[in-house]
Amino acid sequence: MKIIGIHAEGLPLFKNELNIGFTVTQRVSDDDKGSLIQLFNNIYLNPTEAIIGINASGKTSVLKVVLLVLGLLNNEPINHLGVKDILGKSEEVAISTVFFSNDSLYKLETKISFKDDRYIITDEVLMRKSVNDVKSRKTMLEFDDSMIMTTRKQDEEFLSDDVSIVIAHNKKNKEHMLVEDMLSFTNINVLPISDEIPLSIISFLDPTVKELSFERQNGKELIRLVFKGQDEIVLNNARELENYLSSGTIKGIITFSKAMEVLRLGGYMVIDEVENHFNKEIVATLIRFFMDNKLNKNGAVLVFSTHYPELLDEYDRNDSIYITRNRDGIELKRLTEVLSRNDIKRSEAYQSGLLDGTTPAYEAYMQLKKSIAAYV
Repeated sequence: MKIIGIHAEGLPLFKNELNIGFTVTQRVSDDDKGSLIQLFNNIYLNPTEAIIGINASGKTSVLKVVLLVLGLLNNEPINHLGVKDILGKSEEVAISTVFFSNDSLYKLETKISFKDDRYIITDEVLMRKSVNDVKSRKTMLEFDDSMIMTTRKQDEEFLSDDVSIVIAHNKKNKEHMLVEDMLSFTNINVLPISDEIPLSIISFLDPTVKELSFERQNGKELIRLVFKGQDEIVLNNARELENYLSSGTIKGIITFSKAMEVLRLGGYMVIDEVENHFNKEIVATLIRFFMDNKLNKNGAVLVFSTHYPELLDEYDRNDSIYITRNRDGIELKRLTEVLSRNDIKRSEAYQSGLLDGTTPAYEAYMQLKKSIAAYV
């Protein structure tokens, strides 16, 4: 199962409707094909989706919507999802998700309400059409009532009121997506106990480490850490690793270990503020792995947010980059909507203010400057 696009209305933090597309919208050259995921015919997915914006512009909120949809499609009860707060206490949020599965396109229309301190699905429709009916990228998203497979009214007596009707499709087709939600690791940096961490990951992040392993003895976890040319260090608490390994190394071990599994199974990885604790080259390496179809054989997708405009220069295309702005509500726009040319250096366009709303406001800058001048 692969998400084609998400359309949401009624989200309280967003100014207007929210649209997130995962397929390419620009021309695909032969050179591009090595870094894209082909779904069918001339329809390609971007293996990475970058969300960039200044502080408090809504990047994390956009990622929460993506994770909410992934949870719905994975049969998760809405009230069990850690990102359900993005729904607020809205009377109704309408989410339409188009996804690809088994040579068909599906559209899931879900209406969610907040009642009695919990979320319930009040109405839902699942539609289907064959990929043979898709004549262009535009018609890919077009569905009508003749394509309806099932509705919530037909199935609701067998369902929990916060679980999507897509569960029947998933059971029939044995569909399940691996979703690595990395939002909890944005500010928490503790290495989970693991059976094995590939030495290649550790050596890439810290070449002075010879070994890092975990084992259980008498019901207790032991961590063995060996630096090259030094004696073994034995620890019994993962938090103690912070005394020996940098925060970047710890987060890198977590991120790359999970990324390997996502790449293997063709899942989704969602990371907030991907540059936290990392230098630019480490982040760029992660992005390149997802863009390399020799490594990304099963269509894995990385969705991340960043403050780091230089990362935009890793891209040759504009259709996998989104800009967030917050002007009395969050707005999300694809870079292709605000920057039509591919030959302009993206980081410079972003930092210069050419894209409008991507640099701190001049008035705020001047006020801060005056405050510092008065203080010093």
